Amino acid sequence: MKAAHERNLKQAGGRWYLDFTFKGQRVRKFGGYTKEQAQVALAKERLDRRDIALGLKQPAVEDVEFGTFADEFLELYSKPNKRSWDRDERSLSSLKAFFAGETLRGLRAEKIERFKVARKAEVSGASVNRELACLKTLLAKAVEWGKLETNPAARVKKFREKPGRERFLTPEEARRLVDAASPAIRPVLIVALNTGMRRGEILSLKWSAVDLVRDFILIEDSKSGKSRRIPMNGTVAAAIGALPKISEFLFYNPETGTHLQGIAASFEKARDAAKLKGLRLHDLRHTAASWMVAAGVDLVTVSKILGHASIQMTMRYAHPTPENMRRAVERLGDYQEQARQKVDTAQTPKPVSDIRGYN
Repeated sequence: MKAAHERNLKQAGGRWYLDFTFKGQRVRKFGGYTKEQAQVALAKERLDRRDIALGLKQPAVEDVEFGTFADEFLELYSKPNKRSWDRDERSLSSLKAFFAGETLRGLRAEKIERFKVARKAEVSGASVNRELACLKTLLAKAVEWGKLETNPAARVKKFREKPGRERFLTPEEARRLVDAASPAIRPVLIVALNTGMRRGEILSLKWSAVDLVRDFILIEDSKSGKSRRIPMNGTVAAAIGALPKISEFLFYNPETGTHLQGIAASFEKARDAAKLKGLRLHDLRHTAASWMVAAGVDLVTVSKILGHASIQMTMRYAHPTPENMRRAVERLGDYQEQARQKVDTAQTPKPVSDIRGYN
């Protein structure tokens, strides 16, 4: 069937399209399924463009396909601003698959709730929450960048999560683990247990960041974005001092020409040999923090050493054990006794010889 035409309108494939020029710019867009719908759309489009040109109306924001904007979000926001951008990349892969064909303006809270339910059947609630957090941030950026007026995910709630599992080694368990480790990763474990440093911070350590004279390690590119100095005790200094300087990195991998990347297999072998089922490498950081608090180190100092963004993150290591509480009240008693002795000393009359001076 031959396409029908009318001034500034065109019919093709059972649809009518607008086709006109406004201020030198050609406008072509869908107008409706009937000529009458297209005529109304044409009149409205011309009126809207006139009002926008006169400053009487803001231009409408062009809708964007979800997958297209997700790619922009990754490149313009996640990669430049987040160390963990690869986590966003994985989340966006699931989100793009579920919302394929959707546009930003077409997203509704109900659709996002359906995503939660569908993903919960495939992965854990915690994993769904990570993906939902990514989606919330993506849509917040869409609002900030003028692609959306409101965030449809703003009031969508995450799944309730169980408290994270944390494992703390006893000194005897830690000794077994270190003894069972291969020479290649033994110093890595020693540093982790005695500094609380993160796995990536340890493996990427350069000799230029280690001061064996003043006994400290400088972390410049930390997860929080802030540099920090970590004091070394004798155990750490001895372990690092025994390492050969064959590269700029302390833990060098000659096969790759850079620092060690993954030590999971070696760690699991040592863990199994030490009979510490379920232990993770990150648990050594928890152990170091717990030991510092148990030794009486204040939480502010522990927080600085660990590089936490807030003191609230460090609070989980303050375990109110019976021994800690007993030690606290004993210190309270000692404080009061010392204060009482100072008062008694101040109120005791001085000897006459002290008042009159030398005889």
